[in-house]
Amino acid sequence: MKVKLILPALTEAESPFWRPIKYSLFPPLGLATLAAFLEEEDEIDLQDQHVETLDLTDKPDLVVIQVYITNAYRAYRIADHYRAKGSYVILGGLHVTSLPEEAAPHADSIFIGPGEETFPMFLKDFRAKSPKKRYFSPVRTLSKLPAIRRDLIKRNRYLVPNSIVVTRGCPHHCDFCYKDAFFEGGKSFYVQLVDDALAEIDRLPGRHLYFLDDHLLGNTRFASELFEGMKGLNRVFQGAATIDSILRGNLIEKAAEAGLRSLFVGFETFSPQNLRQSNKKQNLKKDYEEAVNRLHALGIMINGSFVFGLDDDDTDVFKRTVEWGVENAITTSTYHVLTPYPGTRLYQDMEKQGRITTRNWDLYDTRHVVYKTAKLTPEQLKEGYDWAYREFYSWRNIVRASIRHDAPKHMLKHFLYAGGWKKFEPLWNFLIKSRNLNNMLPLLEAILSRVSGKKEKELENQPASRPILTLDRSEG
Repeated sequence: MKVKLILPALTEAESPFWRPIKYSLFPPLGLATLAAFLEEEDEIDLQDQHVETLDLTDKPDLVVIQVYITNAYRAYRIADHYRAKGSYVILGGLHVTSLPEEAAPHADSIFIGPGEETFPMFLKDFRAKSPKKRYFSPVRTLSKLPAIRRDLIKRNRYLVPNSIVVTRGCPHHCDFCYKDAFFEGGKSFYVQLVDDALAEIDRLPGRHLYFLDDHLLGNTRFASELFEGMKGLNRVFQGAATIDSILRGNLIEKAAEAGLRSLFVGFETFSPQNLRQSNKKQNLKKDYEEAVNRLHALGIMINGSFVFGLDDDDTDVFKRTVEWGVENAITTSTYHVLTPYPGTRLYQDMEKQGRITTRNWDLYDTRHVVYKTAKLTPEQLKEGYDWAYREFYSWRNIVRASIRHDAPKHMLKHFLYAGGWKKFEPLWNFLIKSRNLNNMLPLLEAILSRVSGKKEKELENQPASRPILTLDRSEG
């Protein structure tokens, strides 16, 4: 059987001027995970349009397409193309789960939620010539999964080819989170067996790992055992976690000892009212600066995530957010315009209130305003978002943030990482198009090398569990 697995490019990933580096950072693993359930004699082609040109001239027996919101229209066109050729087409992913009735006319079968349980069911039905139109499974487990088909991934086209996922979902339920609806009807957060996760890590060559988990520290016991097992492996890795997990106990210290060097942190907003509006309870009454200082003390660089456009935001929110990031030496910042994704509580609330202004999914990229705003006009929100990126990544602010670190090595790391990330798009474009991107991995690993500064030594001498400052801080 000929099988084709396709990840269409997100609309925002295809700039007419250059290929944005963020979409060539690491290989997504969803389709390679499903491919592991196919049989050895199956002829499989996995294509990621973010790093290659799609070949649509073939005629596979089965086509599997992963759908996100801003590739939805493109995914539907590809699906219609292959169905017209006589291929059997299945659609799954976040957008299909959110809007199954929209996706269904473009597919022979659709998948709701995670596919580790349902895809093997479908394959059995398909080979028996009795596939169902819709598949959903409330069973959520990562036990006894076959090894991901990494041989299908074109590793040399990504900066960090060793992406890995050891958990699914998130223990929190923020109203604006796109992925919360994906896990509805079953467990919303579950983990691998630690031994299975360590075995997967052992199979990956090189030093660098990129954990794609939404919340790597979400299960304290699992994460603690994972980091204990990774000690001494000489790995460096990046991941994502929440403020409360950084401040709780000594788990972040264990992560640093295992090789954590860069962390994506969802600060989102400084306004308690905004946090309550978003149901982001895990950030309420947490001291953001204490979390930042703890990470810096361990030599961990920070990618801060911030959302603009929540109802308590006013015209000063952009300046306050950028200045806080610079003053606290956040290495990189990811800014978002609040986006009410279908399937989220935020979307449902705004739809009831008549606040949704467009259902053009190409605009749901966290860069455009697609709802009726409160204290800001749509123009102010968009202009402020664009200004925040320009201002935070100005050379002046990159230097200002860099020199706020204690250790000279951390200053240099900050400068190289932040500057390299946003100031050299033409160079990244050249490396991507010339297929030389992966050659930059040794430089990234060097930048991520451990910093042993004064604060880290002080932290090592402190008790594992220390009191946490809790300030109910307002914006500014």
